[in-house]
Amino acid sequence: MPHPVSERNIPVRDDDAISTRALRWTDGARAHIQRLRVPGPAPLAGVALLCLLIGLLFLAFQVRAIFSAQLQQEYIGLVLEAVERADTARASALALRDASTSDTAHRAAYRDARIEFAARLASLHALIISSPAPAPALPSSVLLPAADLKAASAALDSAYLYWRAERERASADVRERIVSVSHTLIALSSIVFGVLITALGMYAKRNRQLVGLSSEFEHASLHDAMTGLPNRRKLFAALEETAEHLGDGTNAKRIAVLYIDLDGFKRVNDTHGHRIGDEFLIAVSRRFRQTVRNSDVVARIGGDEFAVLVREFSSDLELAAIAQRIITCVAETDGRMDLSLVRASIGIASYPDRVTDYWRLVAAADDTMYAVKRNGKNGYAFASPAA
Repeated sequence: MPHPVSERNIPVRDDDAISTRALRWTDGARAHIQRLRVPGPAPLAGVALLCLLIGLLFLAFQVRAIFSAQLQQEYIGLVLEAVERADTARASALALRDASTSDTAHRAAYRDARIEFAARLASLHALIISSPAPAPALPSSVLLPAADLKAASAALDSAYLYWRAERERASADVRERIVSVSHTLIALSSIVFGVLITALGMYAKRNRQLVGLSSEFEHASLHDAMTGLPNRRKLFAALEETAEHLGDGTNAKRIAVLYIDLDGFKRVNDTHGHRIGDEFLIAVSRRFRQTVRNSDVVARIGGDEFAVLVREFSSDLELAAIAQRIITCVAETDGRMDLSLVRASIGIASYPDRVTDYWRLVAAADDTMYAVKRNGKNGYAFASPAA
């Protein structure tokens, strides 16, 4: 602490000594001030440029962070969508478990609901472990249909709470960074206007690139890479969309699935090599697309198995004609490539006359196709009404 000042602490000076000391201090201060020159335009411009560069670097860092946060938000959105789908499957399982009915159909429905719930949890688990940032995965013990439903529900609830918190955190981070960017823009508005236009152009270009990449990724996830046909996921999406617009009463439409297996295709790969086998699949896929109507969906399920979703038909004769054309396509393609090995077995299932649940159309057609293979192959058959 400063000591208190009293008259005893102040030395006694005469006027001449004080004047001499003051004069010396004034001369020294004047000489020092003269050595400090006022900066000219070039240094000021350099300082302004340095401030601009610092501001631009800060803005670039923040914009990049916002892009990363936006991508993170999109990923979190995908995870939360998977959680919602799993929650829907869980609700179905819980409703069937708590129902009082105990007949065989109810038990089968409950078993199917548990299998669907386990499949949704497995999809959610696969999405979580692919996260670019470390995230708690679902316990492997809850990914099986036989897992404890209470434990699986607790794991799903925990995942929902975690990813919802992550979404809120990411949103708060985006908002905070946007506020920082706005403050910086206000401070540098006089010199950053032109650069801001460029940054907005870059932002729009980046968004277009992201949209293009998203479209490419979506197309790749829904189509077979070799043949270009829709895959199983796309087939089921088209099946669900078609079933939702069938109508009721006398105006109700019927839909059908033709499940196709190429008999003898394995011998093509074994005898002529996989290159010839791939060429055959590509050629027959092209013929399939040309054979069916534009409104119908031809999908490659995997390997040498295909499926055709007929969005509307009038009679079984129409389905039989489609099946016969497909068999002919396979035989003609085999003949053009001089293989004499490949034919087709086709199972046909229709909704709602033969199959009462459209989700089982593909499975029913698949089972019927195997019945055709057991009965001699190279033909088609319709699923029984009990399928």
